[in-house]
Amino acid sequence: MFRLFTTNWWAIVLRGVVGLLFGVAALVWPALTLTVLLALFAAFTLVDGAFALVAVLFGRAEGRWWVQLVEGLISIAAGLVTLAVPGLTAVAFVLVVAAWAVLSGIFRIVMAIRLRKEIDNEWLLALGGVLSLVLGIVFFARPGVGILSMVWVLGLYALLFGLTLIVLGFRLRGLKGRIERGVEALGGGADRGA
Repeated sequence: MFRLFTTNWWAIVLRGVVGLLFGVAALVWPALTLTVLLALFAAFTLVDGAFALVAVLFGRAEGRWWVQLVEGLISIAAGLVTLAVPGLTAVAFVLVVAAWAVLSGIFRIVMAIRLRKEIDNEWLLALGGVLSLVLGIVFFARPGVGILSMVWVLGLYALLFGLTLIVLGFRLRGLKGRIERGVEALGGGADRGA
């Protein structure tokens, strides 16, 4: 799993950028209609899920790839359900977002726990999972919140989540480079000794 994340660090960064873009859009235009918000959420979850699947496909044989596969499928399913039933009420939409946030948060925390002995700063992935869980719990506890409140909370969540993924992705990129330099140094030393 460690190699999966370091090799595909760019997919994690792209997921973070998508989160940031969604968050900015939600905060800059809080008066979005429910239809536009549903389309933005569907696009966000579909792209997020697609990048999760891309990361799995390029590193499928590595460790516990199935955790990221399930997270990607959950995100894609949330996007497809949102697109298929555009007439959802604000309360139903809040519950769809809550379910997605709780399930994806659990899988992010599981990935962070599995990676804790393999990488430094795995807490960033866990933090993203905790943010997802908190968002989901708040939305389940208060499904009647106004759509404007949900836009602000969802926008702030997407900004924080996007930032954590971008930082994690670039840290994994740096770690990959250090590992490659270490392997080259070991290989070069072995050649001279032979």
